[in-house]
Amino acid sequence: MRIAQRFADLKKQNRAGFVAFISAGDPNYDTSLEILLGLPKAGADIIELGMPFTDPMAEGPAIQASSLRALKAGQTMAKTLAMVRRFRESDTTTPIVLMGYYNPIYSFGVDKFSSEAHAAGVDGLIIVDLPPEEDHELRVPAKSAGLDLIRLATPTTDARRLPTVLDGATGFLYYVSIMGVTGTKSINPADMTAALKRIKAATSLPVAVGFGIKTEADAAAVAKSADAAVVGSALVSEIARFVGPGSKVSPGAAQAVLSLTRRLADAAHGARN
Repeated sequence: MRIAQRFADLKKQNRAGFVAFISAGDPNYDTSLEILLGLPKAGADIIELGMPFTDPMAEGPAIQASSLRALKAGQTMAKTLAMVRRFRESDTTTPIVLMGYYNPIYSFGVDKFSSEAHAAGVDGLIIVDLPPEEDHELRVPAKSAGLDLIRLATPTTDARRLPTVLDGATGFLYYVSIMGVTGTKSINPADMTAALKRIKAATSLPVAVGFGIKTEADAAAVAKSADAAVVGSALVSEIARFVGPGSKVSPGAAQAVLSLTRRLADAAHGARN
């Protein structure tokens, strides 16, 4: 309900949303929690919280590194859910989507994960390596627990493939705007606009666009056509600037990430004015 309500509110305000991605536990639990708690005030309309995994194959170097930093610092699925519970103590309206790979969910136990994620305050899931044809064992318990299952569409998702992607999708559709891994290429606004026109003709779900959004100009360009702009690599790269030898974190990491979030969010929010 939180995801649907947030997009309904954005539509009433005639603006696009800003979705911020961070890896849970990066660069350590306390700093990551400080960032997470500050994201809504910094302008994040929806938060994607990455579930750290040893082999994040769709991610570029920046998010791969963030995931490994989190694991090295001791992040677990239980700690990720604990972060969400802590977030919900002070924020009951900002949607949180867990994003990642199926292996950690399978290892945790699919039914257990679905029920505990919902109880913690998670609203949706984006599972990068679980295509529609293979997601039944997660789709059923997730739906029963009240979690949105958010699907991915890409530049290669043609008219024949799109109905399969949309079948059972809820919350919003995540459009991957470039071919390849995250954070390695820049978005092409003309290509994105054409793809969104085709996708929106096939679904009433909001469409968020991610991959390739690095700058305020990128965020503004995406927000002119999409329902939300998603930024991850730029934010975790900002975190990395504060991590030194021995994984020591310099002061000011959270403040710097939240400042960057504010600049990117402002660009997205002002795109239609």
